[in-house]
Amino acid sequence: MNDGESAGTSRMDAEERGVDRLGRRARILVFDSGVGGLSVLREIRAARPDAELIYVADDAGFPYGDWEEAALTTRIVDLARDLVATHAPDLFVVACNTASTLVLPHLRNACATTFVGTVPAVKPAAAATKTGLVSVLATPGTVKRDYTHALVDTYASHVDVTLVGSTRLARLAETFMAGGTITDADVAAEIRPCFRKRKGRQTDHVVLACTHYPFLIDHFRRLAPWEVTWIDPAPAIARRVVQLIGPATTTGAGGGRAIFTSGKAPAPALATFVAGFGLAV
Repeated sequence: MNDGESAGTSRMDAEERGVDRLGRRARILVFDSGVGGLSVLREIRAARPDAELIYVADDAGFPYGDWEEAALTTRIVDLARDLVATHAPDLFVVACNTASTLVLPHLRNACATTFVGTVPAVKPAAAATKTGLVSVLATPGTVKRDYTHALVDTYASHVDVTLVGSTRLARLAETFMAGGTITDADVAAEIRPCFRKRKGRQTDHVVLACTHYPFLIDHFRRLAPWEVTWIDPAPAIARRVVQLIGPATTTGAGGGRAIFTSGKAPAPALATFVAGFGLAV
């Protein structure tokens, strides 16, 4: 783990950074349970427009919060093995807090590639807060992880951290991205526990600890009872990617594609949304 915003790496020597040693463009695989990880892919695309991006949505397993931990670990590790064997990525980004806080060590042991994970940005929130009240908005799976509690103990023991496990926001985000209708009341109910007052102080930073949530940021800002700083880890993950494989080394767009593990074609509205990220579906 680096600074608490994204997790560390393995098995990448210095000479392997930049353009792939086979002469092709750098290939980056971005993985999530659904399409929320596109918030991370968007930042990686901005940082490395020349890279070939492969986005894998495990829609057959969505949502991960409903899974028992051992079964979810087995599923993700098996999928990762197949994806690495098929696509030979130079970097594998796990754009999912629920998965990263559970399976990163298992992935590094199972696959001979480099992994970057996504974990709650507790450290920067704890460093930036002026009021000492910080909330982490996550899935129930992320909230209950020992990994998440260790982050709080390590980086935020001096501040008051509220862990909020939303049972509905990831699904609401998927519905919104697919062109469906979501209500303000539903979104407001899910974010309300993040806002706390204590002895004249109130929450001033909220960590978005699910990659789906940045797609609802306009809703959050509009419905929040007061202004807070919303921390999206995606820019930090993109910086970590550049640290590992270097800046752009070729000209032109690298292109990319999206893969859905269910094998089903996404609905037209969702396909249009995904295509907006420069991905062939």
